[in-house]
Amino acid sequence: MSTEQYSAAEMMTITAARALHNGSTCFVGIGLPSEAANLARLSHAPDITLIYESGTIETKPRVLPLSIGDGELCESALTTVSVPEMFRYWLQGGHIDVGFLGTAQIDRYANLNTTVIAANHPAEGADGAHSYANPKVRLPGGGGAPEISTNAKEVIVTLKHSVRTFVKDVDFVTTLGFGRDGQARRGRKTIGKGPVMVITDLCILRPEPETNELIVVSLHPGVTREQVTEATGWDVRFADALQTTDLPSQREIEVLRELKRVTAEAHNKTESA
Repeated sequence: MSTEQYSAAEMMTITAARALHNGSTCFVGIGLPSEAANLARLSHAPDITLIYESGTIETKPRVLPLSIGDGELCESALTTVSVPEMFRYWLQGGHIDVGFLGTAQIDRYANLNTTVIAANHPAEGADGAHSYANPKVRLPGGGGAPEISTNAKEVIVTLKHSVRTFVKDVDFVTTLGFGRDGQARRGRKTIGKGPVMVITDLCILRPEPETNELIVVSLHPGVTREQVTEATGWDVRFADALQTTDLPSQREIEVLRELKRVTAEAHNKTESA
């Protein structure tokens, strides 16, 4: 398949889906992570257990949920438990293999920000400065992501690549990656090892051993080093053995497009009802 036959967004979703293994238990975030996780379930990982923050276990939605409170999740789940049980037993109990997250900002040490933008940056032409109480943009917050990042055995992050999202230092650490200096997890007794992979529409990044700084390990087909450098807010480095991500298969493209088609159709009916 040539690069003209799929979009950058499809490449990102398919690559993220491939990172999930059959038989694993995945705590899924809404949005891009949910799209990738359900593509995995509908393709190479039919026995994956998808868990959402609302307490739905082994859910198999026909369409992608709009939120964790979407009735589709509960209706298609094996069972639904209380939120305290979800976090106390499943997550903090070490039963989650992979936490799959999205974010508004990510920095070089894989810290995530979904709280405020420009919390500590001077306001252009303003008398004062942006603060936590008066940010440039206020975001939805962390939800379950901080707990997922601490307690899932591994964390995968997926988001679109731009200088707005890939910043040297996040404005606010909502969800811990490896801390401001890359060493915050060292010596800490947490269940999980933290972020192991970041997948974008341009490339795949992984934490570098010792420093935990994100480095590019694979470029998607047709993407250049210059494109990634220009879209990253720090001097991003590339692995010595830089790879090229495998092209999507025809089946992966077809399954993803069908999932998005039925989702759009279902949501349009709901809006018009």
